[in-house]
Amino acid sequence: MTTTKPGVLLIGASRGLGLALAQEWARNGRHVVATVRGSARTPLHDLADDNPGHIEIEHVDITEPTQITALHDRLVDRRFDLVFVNAGVTNEPEGTVAETTTDEFVRVMVTNALSPLRVVEALQDLVEPAGTIGVMSSGQGSVSNNESGGHEVYRGSKAALNTFMRSYAARHAGESRTLVLMAPGWVRTELGGTDARLSIDDSIPNVVKTLDVLSGTPGLHYVDYLGRTVPW
Repeated sequence: MTTTKPGVLLIGASRGLGLALAQEWARNGRHVVATVRGSARTPLHDLADDNPGHIEIEHVDITEPTQITALHDRLVDRRFDLVFVNAGVTNEPEGTVAETTTDEFVRVMVTNALSPLRVVEALQDLVEPAGTIGVMSSGQGSVSNNESGGHEVYRGSKAALNTFMRSYAARHAGESRTLVLMAPGWVRTELGGTDARLSIDDSIPNVVKTLDVLSGTPGLHYVDYLGRTVPW
């Protein structure tokens, strides 16, 4: 399939911010390979129907390593200028980390911290040598900005994600790829809740613009949706 702009591989796009990212990139003329977790029809399927030739749907559960490998094998002959890992979960904001069940702690940490790095490691050879690898982080992953507490397990999972990406960047120092930890802001989605400060239209077009601006600037960048550096 020919495209006028380089392609994007978007991991986690069935709803919320991922769905909005797929829509924004398609609107900008990019071809997007976007993933969903299961076999059920999602809003992404409706978006693909409305954008023929721009959105291609793939399937992967990032918590299943065999599925990540299978996705890589299906795409092994493709190259993308951007791979962006959006998939993630949250949990109940109340309660301390000590009050969280072990199963819930493992669920959040595996989905938000371990699995994105497995995806990055597995799919990195699909990214152009001067392309971009991005991961959806959060301002709540900032250790130095944590002056209010709350959302302890979620915060910890994103802080761990940031640390793991920093280790990945250290191992790949000197390479020409751009690496991005993106903090999209507190956005009104099913995950963000109805009290969030930003709408999807406030956040996502700016996320895309920021990724475009950072393209071609090697190294790891921890930034928010407006391109401002987030303190570690």
